[in-house]
Amino acid sequence: MNRIFSGVQPTGNLHLGNYLGAIRNWVKLQPDYDCIFCIVDLHAITLPQDPVALKASTREVTAAYIAAGIDPERSIIFNQSAVPGHSELGWLLSCYAPIGWLNRMTQFKEKAGKQRDNAVLGLYAYPVLMAADILLYKATHVPVGEDQKQHLELARDIAGAFNRRYERDVFPLPEPQILGAAARVMSLRDGTKKMSKSDESDYSRINMTDDADTIAKKVQKAKTDAEPLPGTPDGLESRPEAANLLGIYSALSDLPLAEVCRTYEGKLFSAFKRDLSDLAVAKLGPIGRRMKELASDAGAIDAILRRGAERAQAIAGPVLREAQDVIGLLRP
Repeated sequence: MNRIFSGVQPTGNLHLGNYLGAIRNWVKLQPDYDCIFCIVDLHAITLPQDPVALKASTREVTAAYIAAGIDPERSIIFNQSAVPGHSELGWLLSCYAPIGWLNRMTQFKEKAGKQRDNAVLGLYAYPVLMAADILLYKATHVPVGEDQKQHLELARDIAGAFNRRYERDVFPLPEPQILGAAARVMSLRDGTKKMSKSDESDYSRINMTDDADTIAKKVQKAKTDAEPLPGTPDGLESRPEAANLLGIYSALSDLPLAEVCRTYEGKLFSAFKRDLSDLAVAKLGPIGRRMKELASDAGAIDAILRRGAERAQAIAGPVLREAQDVIGLLRP
């Protein structure tokens, strides 16, 4: 069976974009793939983190996975730092990744900005660790957003460079999977910006743990224009906020965007927003309540993560040893 690997950073405030763009789609992959879903805490520390909050967020993401429908008995759920092979293979692969390749990574340039000389090495080398995450399990497919496709291409390049160096097919070249509608959910306050956990405006995103009143208030306050809703997706090209809200409705309802447009053609946003908030509450409400229940029992969450790490290690250990042997590293 083909193998999926993907993960989310434990940086708090999981939101509707995380659910629609990633977690919901992962749930659907479980019957057809060998699935490994990670909480990538090593990636999180490329930016400053509060230690207590980081542990709490790791448990929260675990709770979100399970509440959304990822089965910890069928799929492997664990936090990245619990399997040392991620860091070890990350170093090994860094020896096959030319600086020129890393210099092309646009996400580092965006995150470092004008403070590039003060950015930590971990932020620069982030894509190599991501490659190690994937290749450590010989994953064949990786569900990724548009912003991570470049990093996955680098993972493929590094795997190919390693294989060619030793004339061995040690690592498969993982294929990207872009799944589902509304894979890129935008801010409720600015339809040109991606919904983000770090956005300063609480009204820019719907968090997975928001209650019904909060969800309804955020939808009602979402930025819109004064024009009636269009009858076809073609009418959304110059209307980013309308496109975002209709796309969210399409994803939550599992209806084609064209059908949603036909249903609301000519109507004003006031009526549409009432329907959208009702739909969002119906879909996210049970998940949010279940997340809070799960997160209240830290011992149970930690037990799931320990078991997941054991299962992950059983796969990762032999792959790491194979890479070490191919390289010629002595392990007496």
